[in-house]
Amino acid sequence: MSPASTGASTVVDAVSSVPASVSASVPASESASDSRMTPGGPGYRRMSFALFLAGVATFALLYSTQALLPLISGEFGVAASEASWTVAAATGGLAVFVLPMSALSERFGRRTVMTASLAVAVTVGLLVPFAPSLTSLVVLRAVQGAALAGLPASATAYLAEEVRPKALVTAIGLFVAGNSVGGMSGRVITGWVAQEWGWRVAVGVIGAIAVGCAVAFRLLLPAPKHFIAGSLRPRVLARTVRDHLSNPLLRRLYAIGALFMTVFGGVYTVIGYRLTEAPFSLPQGIIGSVFLIYLVGTVSASTAGRLVGRLGRRGALYLAGGTTASGLVLSLAGSVVPVLLGLVLITAGFFAGHAVASSAVSKTATTGRAQASALYQSSYYVGSSAGSTVGALAFHASGWAGTVGVGLLAVLGVVTITVLGTRAARVAARRGPLPAH
Repeated sequence: MSPASTGASTVVDAVSSVPASVSASVPASESASDSRMTPGGPGYRRMSFALFLAGVATFALLYSTQALLPLISGEFGVAASEASWTVAAATGGLAVFVLPMSALSERFGRRTVMTASLAVAVTVGLLVPFAPSLTSLVVLRAVQGAALAGLPASATAYLAEEVRPKALVTAIGLFVAGNSVGGMSGRVITGWVAQEWGWRVAVGVIGAIAVGCAVAFRLLLPAPKHFIAGSLRPRVLARTVRDHLSNPLLRRLYAIGALFMTVFGGVYTVIGYRLTEAPFSLPQGIIGSVFLIYLVGTVSASTAGRLVGRLGRRGALYLAGGTTASGLVLSLAGSVVPVLLGLVLITAGFFAGHAVASSAVSKTATTGRAQASALYQSSYYVGSSAGSTVGALAFHASGWAGTVGVGLLAVLGVVTITVLGTRAARVAARRGPLPAH
């Protein structure tokens, strides 16, 4: 059994090997003849900035209603658990469509699918402010999420094909950092705009910003040089998916991504409701500004490569889980400062764990990379939808302590899965390599 299938290798180990899908077109070693991009090399900055902007647009649109849920509840006369569907529908739509969209990217190209996805998503984003009812708002958000499904898996597959392995964790970390900036800016902007002009104008402003990001992305992203078109045949796709799901390491990474996002989705869906209530009673603009904490995620995601280099993949995941759990416990306090510090720790732990897990998926899958990333993204956003819904229900039933309890259970799941991976690696090490045939 190979290290990849047992969990014995770390992300750093995987970085040293060239994925099989590009080995036919480039040398296996990172020599001067390797034409893939590298930091400081031609096209790398343009590529990084383009995908950073794509990440900004994706998260700004995907979570554009999250900071506005108390206002949406007020306008439509619904509880938090009902208003939260404006978030869960978007992430659920992405989770359902990410695998089919990844298949399209294998056939028509990563850049083409990402461009089309952004075009549809920003168009829907300009329609969202005019939704006449909660039901129509939820439907539009589901369509928007489905459109955005073409971004995450295609972006990581593009990076795995066009960037040298030793720079891949950093490159994916920058894309994830764009997610954090988008999530932060979307919530901060909507908070202040909504305080003055209402939630409809706020989501309209986000739609306009996303249009600018989409145009810049298309102009900046270099044309792919190492993409090899695959097949759209359902049987081929099913076989690729089955192969990925039969890999124990990939299964663990998918579950870890889902559980981390369950924490994050629950916390940031409910936090606005908590901060509007006593003893905090904060105005909408201030609540939106709380999402500046996402900058912490930008830093932790972009430094994930160095963290893995020092601690290994599983060590980095233990640290991310512990940091997230500490933040959850601290957020139970009844004053603003410790709550904000708790959110800082939750955000840092989540983005670090997500960057480590998602980059490990890209390294582990040597074929059908878009499908491997799509399965991770599907699990990830299922976790987001579950966290938004269950976190809101727990808040309605037991207050903030209920939401924290859901988060702690999810973190316990991350730690348990990582322990199982550690044990599997030790067993594989004792057995030694399989004999050659």
